[in-house]
Amino acid sequence: MSNLVIVLFDGFAFGMLLFVLSVGLSVTLGMMNFINLAHGAFGMLGGYVTVLVMRQLGLPFIVALPAAFLAAAALSIVIERTLFRRLYRAGELNQVLFTIGIVFVATAVATYFFGTVQQPIRLPTWLRGTVEIGGIRFGTYRLFLIAIALAITALLVFGIERTRLGAQIRAAVDNQRVAQGLGLNVEQIFGITFALGSGLAGLGGALAIEIVGLDPSFAFHYLVYVLIVVSVGGLGSITGSFVGAALLGIGDVAGKYFVPEIGSFLIYLILVAVLLWRPLGLFGRR
Repeated sequence: MSNLVIVLFDGFAFGMLLFVLSVGLSVTLGMMNFINLAHGAFGMLGGYVTVLVMRQLGLPFIVALPAAFLAAAALSIVIERTLFRRLYRAGELNQVLFTIGIVFVATAVATYFFGTVQQPIRLPTWLRGTVEIGGIRFGTYRLFLIAIALAITALLVFGIERTRLGAQIRAAVDNQRVAQGLGLNVEQIFGITFALGSGLAGLGGALAIEIVGLDPSFAFHYLVYVLIVVSVGGLGSITGSFVGAALLGIGDVAGKYFVPEIGSFLIYLILVAVLLWRPLGLFGRR
């Protein structure tokens, strides 16, 4: 029983990492209808910014996290204004080819400056070790990761459902012309939304270093996981991203622990089963 609890806990923690990495893409893809496959590159940027901040500047991990968010958000604003904005009305194929090209460029840049080796970081003492609860030891960092994901979920749901900016985002998504006629700056709203989504990817990349590592293949490897989470949860649904990420995280860890022969393929089986049952995802809407 203790092994089962630990597997479920580790799986949920991994799922929360996937949630932080993927929820930004769910928002931009579901609300802005823009296929941004470069989302993983912003996550990788957040990871490398964390490494630089901690190694070169000597700042603590807790300071590197907001730095990763801000760096990814700032770069995304530049790219959105100069490149992506030209593709909003383009076809899906143009968006896919262009954004996946950015991932290739980002991978080459990371390889040139950092090489192909893993980039470890040293966590502060209070995030290392375990915490005993009910006679079972849980990883302190994984508890921290779950707490971060829950806080982000609450803030996003409140921000989109209960604030003026959230109402403006929903209005701009539903009908751009009417929103512009009402005096809303749709381009600025989309820019803020894109920066938020990319910043969360950067934060996810920073949090991922301790769990899955960081190297130039990060942008490609975890883009697959992110797309699966978005597909299972449903486009534009924060709740869907949360539930989908938790389901896939638990399925991935449990599969590798209990049935290692097919463990790596279990998440794909979950993806197929969910989409056969609900083609728009668990919480997707037309």
